[in-house]
Amino acid sequence: MRVRHKPWAKDKLLNHPEFVVTDPKSHIGEWQSIFKSACPIHVEIGTGKGQFITNMAKQNPDINFVGIEIHESVIVSALDKCINSQLKNVRLINGDANELTDFFSENEVAAIYLNFSDPWPKNRHEKRRLTYRSFLAQYEYVLNSKGRICLKTDNQGLFEYSLESFSKYGLYLQNVSLNLHQSHYKEENVMTEYEEKFSSQGHRIYRCEACFSE
Repeated sequence: MRVRHKPWAKDKLLNHPEFVVTDPKSHIGEWQSIFKSACPIHVEIGTGKGQFITNMAKQNPDINFVGIEIHESVIVSALDKCINSQLKNVRLINGDANELTDFFSENEVAAIYLNFSDPWPKNRHEKRRLTYRSFLAQYEYVLNSKGRICLKTDNQGLFEYSLESFSKYGLYLQNVSLNLHQSHYKEENVMTEYEEKFSSQGHRIYRCEACFSE
């Protein structure tokens, strides 16, 4: 993804602590106190401009959402959506998914969303894919016993790789769709910016959920 640099983004993120958690490592194990509620915590890795997470938060006020995005010039757009909506159940982290177990404690998370992640198609970049086994190990640690990973992508190669990676790691697959927008799952689907763009171009959208226990 080509990111247009916004030199003012860092200061804006710092100026909105009501939505942006600037030192997530200091809150490990205490996220429900940040939200001041005992609602389940759902995490989106690669929040982008925030359309998915803010719409999910609006539709699910009984769930607390945390969006992680490494690019400050991108996540600032998600912050704008939070400000405009004044959502109480969303927090943002401008950080790296490689540090997930530094942000959340064991069993602290109920769901992880991987929406249109970078496919990293070259073999030498396999370890960067968010469904590589080292990431799955982090997800296993932070997810509770009933937690799930929810994957959506338009990239068939990444989807096939992810299904194989999930299976090799011992995860259980659920609600698999090879054409989300032509399936019954579309009724509850919340689209991302990329999803709207790709589906309008006729791209097929793939979806699945994976759990560490049946």
